[in-house]
Amino acid sequence: MTSFGRVISVRGSLARVGLLAVSQMATSEVRATVGRFISIRCATSTIVAMITDVTCEDLPSSDNYIASAGVDLLGEILGGDRPKFQRGVTNYPTIGDAVELITNQELRTVYAPTGSDQINVGTLQQDRSVIAYVDVEEMLSKHFAVLGSTGVGKSTGVSLLLNEILKSRPNLRIFLLDVHNEYGRCFGDRALVLNPRNLKLPFWLFNFEEIVDVLFAGRPGVPEELDILAEVIPMAKGIYTQYQNADRVGLKRIDPKAIGYTVDTPVPYRLVDLISLIDERMGKLENRSSRIIYHKLISRIETVRNDPRYTFMFDNANVGGDTMAEVISHLFRLPANGRPMTIMQLAGFPAEVVDSVVSVLCRMAFDFGLWSDGVSPLLFVCEEAHRYAAADRNIGFGPTRKAVSRIAKEGRKYGVYLGLVTQRPAELDATIISQCNTLFAMRLANDRDQALLRSAVSDAAANLLSFVPSLGTREVLAFGEGVALPTRLRFKEVPIHQLPRSEATIATAPSVAAGHDMHFVSAVLDRWRGATSHRDVPNDPMINERPAARTLEPRPIEAPMLQPSLGLDPDRFSLLKKPLR
Repeated sequence: MTSFGRVISVRGSLARVGLLAVSQMATSEVRATVGRFISIRCATSTIVAMITDVTCEDLPSSDNYIASAGVDLLGEILGGDRPKFQRGVTNYPTIGDAVELITNQELRTVYAPTGSDQINVGTLQQDRSVIAYVDVEEMLSKHFAVLGSTGVGKSTGVSLLLNEILKSRPNLRIFLLDVHNEYGRCFGDRALVLNPRNLKLPFWLFNFEEIVDVLFAGRPGVPEELDILAEVIPMAKGIYTQYQNADRVGLKRIDPKAIGYTVDTPVPYRLVDLISLIDERMGKLENRSSRIIYHKLISRIETVRNDPRYTFMFDNANVGGDTMAEVISHLFRLPANGRPMTIMQLAGFPAEVVDSVVSVLCRMAFDFGLWSDGVSPLLFVCEEAHRYAAADRNIGFGPTRKAVSRIAKEGRKYGVYLGLVTQRPAELDATIISQCNTLFAMRLANDRDQALLRSAVSDAAANLLSFVPSLGTREVLAFGEGVALPTRLRFKEVPIHQLPRSEATIATAPSVAAGHDMHFVSAVLDRWRGATSHRDVPNDPMINERPAARTLEPRPIEAPMLQPSLGLDPDRFSLLKKPLR
């Protein structure tokens, strides 16, 4: 007799098993503990189930049983020459059916790869000889999330998953938002690393809400100034278009308003034209208090334009050039040129514009997929996702949440897949996480995080969540479409060169035992100052690849009707030199 129990009740997808006394079993080595897979022998199939609780209360009146266990029915193995596993149960067990611990061969049948589109992520916690595979197509096309508290191996797990995805799909493009600058060395020469020092993201690619967030440093905009911007930005775009499309013989001009651009149309314009338009309107005003509003707006634009931290946005702001194709090709690796992955290091960006930058990147990733009909799939991985798509609508930047949510809801139709990574799932927008059909849950101690996770998984897997607070490092519960069954597994070891490491570690720092000298302090100050100044990009092949920007020289304007003043009129400028009261 190899069984250690008998079915004593069945209710829907749940069953109860009576555990036999040791004297009734052929071996005393069976340990029926919570979390173990078991098999129930039925007439036409073998049902795979998991023990969710064990108790000695309310036992049936029999000396044969010493305890009872509740089990979830997860799927069944159909017999034949080539046994096959399928989710769900078509033939339910009957009272008295024998219960055994699942064998190694049955586990291999359950977790056997069904095709070449499977990646090896680790081993089962119950049997380390059985490899845990994840279906890449199901995981990507229906989005996935990696959840876990700090220090449980979450970043290492993300590195493992993405490296395995690159092996399985070398042509899939991946864009990773690296909040803490820790993934730069994890993917070797397959990834392009971008940061404020080598990124070119022209300001005119920002839509109206995003550029307002930049100009007002994350604070709400002044309504009067916003009205002015909403009026002059489309005109500045129209003026720039006329520069490029003017008839060289007749210099025929048209009204900028007739071109039909909106504040959100992604076409170039020059800051000098924008300021000139504002200046022109200010000059027509006689009311001093009204003119002050225009002056404040000009000063605000000039302040941001001259801030060295914003060079990645405003470099060549007055020269122009439609570099949108080059920027998108560079950011999203089209063509990949052997580097299908982009790592966007966010730690060096000014804190005031990080949300706006993320919003632009998410929005462009989705829009390119939309207008290209999804012919070139992209995986967009968002680290610390709760920062950009918070559950509280009063926290964070609305357009960023909207952009991430749009990828979650509609991205799969256009080949834009989403990977979320967060340590606080309770603070993440529930609508967004509900779109992730594959979840990798690592240790979570917070009750609110566990409650959200419980609402996101199916009833059949809900009992597994009781293990979440006690998971060890690198241990993970995997749920959803990408795995054969809700599974407790252990991520495999990651090679040293693929381990995430924060770049805040300074190579010149001596050991603690040796003490810190002036070289250490100088290295710290160099990094410190580098975060607030623009430095030339080092000759590093990892970050040296730039888009070949087309810069167009401004064409002289002969037509009087289009000749904006390129500076402030001296009579009006005298007003600005006086102290404002």
